[in-house]
Amino acid sequence: MITCSAPGKVYLFGEHAVVYGESAICCAIELRTKVSVEKSDEIIIESVLGRTGLDHDNHPYVSYVIEKMRQFTDIQGVHIVIESQLPVGSGLGSSAAVTVASIQALNHLYECELSLEDIAKTGHEIERMVQGNASPTDTYVSTMGGVVMIPQRKKLDLINCPIVVGNTHKFSSTKELVGNVAKLRSDFPSVVEPILSNIGQMSILAERLVAEGDYETIGKLMNINQGLLDAIGVGSAELSSLVYAARGSGAISAKITGAGGGGCMVALARENNAQDIAKAIEDTGGEAIITKNTAEGVRLESLHG
Repeated sequence: MITCSAPGKVYLFGEHAVVYGESAICCAIELRTKVSVEKSDEIIIESVLGRTGLDHDNHPYVSYVIEKMRQFTDIQGVHIVIESQLPVGSGLGSSAAVTVASIQALNHLYECELSLEDIAKTGHEIERMVQGNASPTDTYVSTMGGVVMIPQRKKLDLINCPIVVGNTHKFSSTKELVGNVAKLRSDFPSVVEPILSNIGQMSILAERLVAEGDYETIGKLMNINQGLLDAIGVGSAELSSLVYAARGSGAISAKITGAGGGGCMVALARENNAQDIAKAIEDTGGEAIITKNTAEGVRLESLHG
């Protein structure tokens, strides 16, 4: 049995705007999805969602991975087991992580010799099959790790401060939210297009700030980004309550991460107050996870289970 893992991610800047070619800054976090694979007489996919065969309803990403990988190798039967630290539909890139880890595990099992660039590209194609107009950001960051500026695919310095994630436990559909923003942009292009452009401009400004380690200024821009995400309708009462709880307890910044509508928010913390921020999030009804940026993308965990 071969086991590979891939990280989740948080956006510092750029969600939704990146769909329209604007810049985004995204960083991999040390919360991972593990996928174990071995050859079998039939196709079996196991996760917290159940045990199925090829199933585009319960296991859409892994099912498409199997079908896509058949372009590179002969897959008759395979047993796939998924374990994840990433909640589904939370804005932490759970679908990208399971997609990328599955591709890499099958890549090793069948000796396909796909490069990391191949894995990121194939992963994006699969996300588009499931979601429609999916950004390449999540799959690229999950594959490569670190801090990445998209669409330039430029690696930036690591974020060297604690990261606190707050989960509302409210499921949100990326496909639905991306569609809602597209409709708003179509209905009010003169209003919405500048908002998306300004979100992209923050990423451009923040590139230098990341290199300088100026997290205080990065935080100010992230808080502005949060306001613009609210303006295009991807906020929620639950997310706002966690965002303001984190800021009120001393976070450098706090904002939505991912599609919005529910799922998670992210806060940058100082070295001495991550626990305070986590407690404030939990006191407000959310689940808090203290994590950090990671340089490692998809990786081989084990050749023997």
